[in-house]
Amino acid sequence: MPDIKSVEDDDLLEFLDGPEQEHADSAGDKLPWRILVVDDDEDVHRATELAMQGLLVEGMPLEFLHAYSAREAREKLAAEKRLAVALLDVVMESEDAGLQLVRHIREELAERALRIVLRTGQPGYAPEIETVQTYDINDYKTKSELTRTRMFTLLTSAVRSYRQICELEAGRRGLEMIVDAGSGLAKVRDLKVYADGVLTQVCALLGSLPQGIVCAEVETDGGPGARAARVVAAAGQYAGLVDHALDALPLEAQRARIRHCLGAREHGFDAGACLFFALSDGRGIAALIDTGHPLRDIDQQLLRAFATSVAVGFENVVLYDRLVDQAFNDPLLQLPNRARFVELLDQNLRDPAGITLALVDMDDFADINDAFGHRFADEVLQAVTQRLVRALGSGTAMARVGPDVFGLIGPQARVNDATIAACFVEPFEVGGERLKLSATAGLVRLGESSAYGSELLLDAQIALKRAKQSHRGAAQYFSTAMGTGARERFKLLKGLREAYEHEHLTLVYQPQVDLATRRPIGCEALLRWRKADGTFVPPDQFIPLAEQSGLIVPIGEFVLRTACLQLKRLTGLGHAGFRMCVNVSLAQFRDPDFIPSLQRVLGETGVDARLLELEITESMAMEDTELIHRLLADIRRCGASVAIDDFGTGFSSLSQLRQLQVERLKIDRAFVQEAEASSAGATIAKMVVDLGRALGLTVIAEGIETETQRAHLLALGCHEGQGWLFGRPMASDPFETWLAEHSAAA
Repeated sequence: MPDIKSVEDDDLLEFLDGPEQEHADSAGDKLPWRILVVDDDEDVHRATELAMQGLLVEGMPLEFLHAYSAREAREKLAAEKRLAVALLDVVMESEDAGLQLVRHIREELAERALRIVLRTGQPGYAPEIETVQTYDINDYKTKSELTRTRMFTLLTSAVRSYRQICELEAGRRGLEMIVDAGSGLAKVRDLKVYADGVLTQVCALLGSLPQGIVCAEVETDGGPGARAARVVAAAGQYAGLVDHALDALPLEAQRARIRHCLGAREHGFDAGACLFFALSDGRGIAALIDTGHPLRDIDQQLLRAFATSVAVGFENVVLYDRLVDQAFNDPLLQLPNRARFVELLDQNLRDPAGITLALVDMDDFADINDAFGHRFADEVLQAVTQRLVRALGSGTAMARVGPDVFGLIGPQARVNDATIAACFVEPFEVGGERLKLSATAGLVRLGESSAYGSELLLDAQIALKRAKQSHRGAAQYFSTAMGTGARERFKLLKGLREAYEHEHLTLVYQPQVDLATRRPIGCEALLRWRKADGTFVPPDQFIPLAEQSGLIVPIGEFVLRTACLQLKRLTGLGHAGFRMCVNVSLAQFRDPDFIPSLQRVLGETGVDARLLELEITESMAMEDTELIHRLLADIRRCGASVAIDDFGTGFSSLSQLRQLQVERLKIDRAFVQEAEASSAGATIAKMVVDLGRALGLTVIAEGIETETQRAHLLALGCHEGQGWLFGRPMASDPFETWLAEHSAAA
């Protein structure tokens, strides 16, 4: 292409005739700006490099890389990094080789920072306006107009743009790292781990290996407000300084930087970074990262943003440490509390031989509180604590596990009934008063027990309870026979709670029929607990535990909701007027939320409240008549009905029964069995039926197992029946099948 050659010769002359630029020897070892020259004419390469020889752009020299075709340029772009500017010829091995190279750089390499300048000797091949509109380039020049001065201006402008884009990209990446670091560190609750994470993240932001130190101000005994710095995290050459005072740092210059940072309460960026984090209690934390050279402005800005982001994390971690201290320590006596004591128990179980656990309960401590007040009672506890500590020695762990109960763990030679009793022989001097105190103790030899943690504490409580049954100041060692029943109840209650939480409790439904026609008229919802091994726990074992623990309240609402949903389904299957009966315990009745929960379930399930019947026992009806009468009235206002279950066992009076607003009496299964076996049983059954009919109530008998029992009860005037003769308790699917068959038969 001779025409292009002649133009390039002219360019050479213009470059050489351009103004001189002073050489900058001050560039030193700064990294040069890398310029890729792509042109199929070797003279253009020489002319470009010659024109820029010795010039500095933004204080740094230029480094030229050369490619003589678009193909070679692609190889260079793939191999080289940190290219600032590409000077591309348009026409090389093809008329649009340079343009296709632009597309490759932007689209395939996704290189956005590299500044691209097109140079052409034949503008007609690529008109300027169309080219700029179509391709992502930064400038378009003809070779004839690029004198030395204009080339310098062009590269300076391009390099500035490149630098700004790189700084923006570095800022973006830094902000992403800050956000990611903040998210990760937010989950950390340990001060040392959090400080280690801060060091790691700061070094990552600076692109250096983890090396630094974090110091926190701690309170000292040098008077109010006296503080000293202590190393809480360290990496690299400082790693061995963790938990040491700042004075252990060998270099005075670094100690001075940290002290200045804590004293001035501000960041420092001299030969690295010293970041300051303020705590709400006035203390401070400083993180020193020594890079050995001043940081760029962008790095300082990112570190300031990072410090702001994670500062609240230091505050949260310190606050969490305080919460942990309060959660595991008793503030009055400065002893571990119950939660921490359980952990200590588990730790001692690693080698339990010769170790004894004791619970020491001060006798009549409530009387001291009432007679002298809480402040005096607190002083009594402190006096008892001091004497126990002196008597038991440092080898014994001691905790406050209750208001007036101490937990002890230690060697049997120290923790025993005799040592504990000896602590209470002499009177205690408290507030000028001499008090004769005593304490009852329950003890467990850990080597003789297979229990763990809270179970061991339960064993000690069982022994303590047995000792209290003896006399004041007594002590009792736990035995396996003593705790078998209590432990089984505890395990059963724990299993019941887990079964409820994991939805392992289910309902079954036992039919209720019209005695005369055998037509199904309702069913009773019964709770069942099936364990993981497939066995069932009898209701008479777990229902009392649920009532004693209060778990019956949420379980009761679950039963009520599930039964109403089943009733809704049965109604939808065409069993109109079918009744659902649900048992309610006294603990549920006494819960303030019982009526609201009943209203909530009825509203959410949309069942006809008239089809819901709540069953209460006769003994419940007699327990708290005022409460029961009020609740029965509330139930009736909700639209539901009430039945008296197990009637005949609660010894209620006729006057009390008349006052109850109920619709149905349920004869206990014991009388149904006796009615067939003896005349006395038959008489009682007849009396119940006659009483119910006289009061205008429907009478239903449960536990009917034989046809003879059904006929006898029918002859007595009993209206309805329930029992294995008609159907056993069934899960929902088989019950629906049974109901469909027997409804059709009736």
